[in-house]
Amino acid sequence: MAKKSKGNRIQVILECTEHKESGKPGTSRYITTKNRKNTPERMEVKKYNPILRKHTVHKEIK
Repeated sequence: MAKKSKGNRIQVILECTEHKESGKPGTSRYITTKNRKNTPERMEVKKYNPILRKHTVHKEIK
């Protein structure tokens, strides 16, 4: 018997928007889940960037 899918919840990757302008090596990325039905647009969340040592806006990438 096949396993049922979880429905509308999908896994997304969040990447820092300020890190590219800083010129420092590396990237700050987080993996999380979102409900595709409730939030069809791309997510924007303030998360901690350990390389820059501050909270920055992380946007969903594809």
